[in-house]
Amino acid sequence: MPTLTTATSPLGADLPARLAAIVVAAPDRARRASHSPFDGSLVGEVPVCTPDDVATAVARARAAQPQWAARPLRERIAIIRRYGDLVLARQAELLDLIQVESGKSRASAHEEVADVAANAHYYARTAAIHLRSRLREGALPLITSTVVHHHPKGVVGVISPWNYPLTLAVSDAVPALVAGNAVVLKPDHQTPFTALAAVELLREAGLPPELFQVVTGPGPILGPPLIGAVDFLMFTGSTATGRIVAEQCGRRLIGFSAELGGKNPMIVLADADVEAAARQAVHACFSNSGQLCISIERIYVEDAAYERFAAAFAEHVRAMRLAPGLTWEADMGSLVSEAQLDVVRRHVEDAVARGARVLAGGRARPDIGPLFHEPTVLEGVTEEMEVAHAETFGPVVSLHRVRDEAEAIARANDSEYGLNAAVWSTARHGAAVAARLQAGTANVNDGFAAAWGSYDAPMGGWKASGVGRRHGREGLLKYTDSQTVAVQRVMPIRAPRGVGAESWARLMSAGLAVLKHRPTLAPLRATGGLPLRERR
Repeated sequence: MPTLTTATSPLGADLPARLAAIVVAAPDRARRASHSPFDGSLVGEVPVCTPDDVATAVARARAAQPQWAARPLRERIAIIRRYGDLVLARQAELLDLIQVESGKSRASAHEEVADVAANAHYYARTAAIHLRSRLREGALPLITSTVVHHHPKGVVGVISPWNYPLTLAVSDAVPALVAGNAVVLKPDHQTPFTALAAVELLREAGLPPELFQVVTGPGPILGPPLIGAVDFLMFTGSTATGRIVAEQCGRRLIGFSAELGGKNPMIVLADADVEAAARQAVHACFSNSGQLCISIERIYVEDAAYERFAAAFAEHVRAMRLAPGLTWEADMGSLVSEAQLDVVRRHVEDAVARGARVLAGGRARPDIGPLFHEPTVLEGVTEEMEVAHAETFGPVVSLHRVRDEAEAIARANDSEYGLNAAVWSTARHGAAVAARLQAGTANVNDGFAAAWGSYDAPMGGWKASGVGRRHGREGLLKYTDSQTVAVQRVMPIRAPRGVGAESWARLMSAGLAVLKHRPTLAPLRATGGLPLRERR
């Protein structure tokens, strides 16, 4: 298998050094090696940054941000549009890089490339609409003119994880940049080079270099000073770390958004196309080796469909191909680290020891690669088993037989998490059931891609699965501060000279009784305001 440290890399032998130069770090910083999960080969080294480096990165970003915010919105949009084009044009190189650094299959790597390009193109098409100043209802008809503007926060911090090193490093940064902010990114220490390649492409697209800064190193060391210096934070990671991040942001009273953990359920009802559900559940459960916040880990099947589904699903899972390398042959790749492999093994072994049955998989596969584990289907999982409620974040799913729809919904909702869910049924029935699930996104006849890929709709978690939303209008406006400007004409909203307080109160009360009947314009109700002419 080619590695990035040899001349066989399609990006060239100098790739690690070139990308590492983007990191903001003093020359004498120690360096940390990154190794490929496929075979342990060296990918490259990046600096181990310190809080001083974080301060330097934020200072550079803050100095560059006002000039960026002052540029016409159409220029900012043009850069993001070019970025989306570049991601598609360079996808072969990006796919190699993502695979070598994360260990995922090429198909899973392509999901990242497609997502980043689609996300960039979405905001290039819609940012002008979302950010446009809008006329809102004033305090008094005709004589109060009220407009809402959206101003950038300033410097946005992004802390991204290892499981989607391209998507989660830049899909949240893109709307922040379009809104006029600067960005300081801290990628996970296991996958820094993919994030750095994304930043390099942004610069090639025309983004001013100082506007997007990167620091690399351990989260516990760099996270607090980053949160202590930025104006807004976007975090993707575990719920446990998310609670710490929320506390740190709360002390500074800065906004934050976080997509956290999930123990995502799927419901298969008796009126579903059982074969299609079994076939598609493979992708829903085992994309990126199950290392996906929105992947399915629990499947509840109505009794009448259970035997057919379980048999078909297990057969499809047993047929999956595991392999390392940079080809399209593998259905599933490697786990990212020994720590992730340990969790997967522990959950499976604990379940089997307590009486669960393995319908497919169940074993680590060191014969394929040091961090490979078979996609695993468990039956007979009970409440006392760790896998029943704890997020595995790996290729393990449990099947549960339920009496009826009501039991399926109740058990699907019986979790501290509420990130993603799926329902297999007829379209109308499935949509009605999905609306009863306690999850930020719910898919009908799909595992997660339908909701995630609906970029115009918000995506995020309920309960312990997150705060805030990415995608859509919400995913852009969270990086802005709204400002209401109200202009009063003709007369002030207070008692005129010579009118006593009691008389004024009676007049105001009578006016309010009349104003409650005034119509609200349909555009105001539908869009949140009447757009004003774009002046930026």
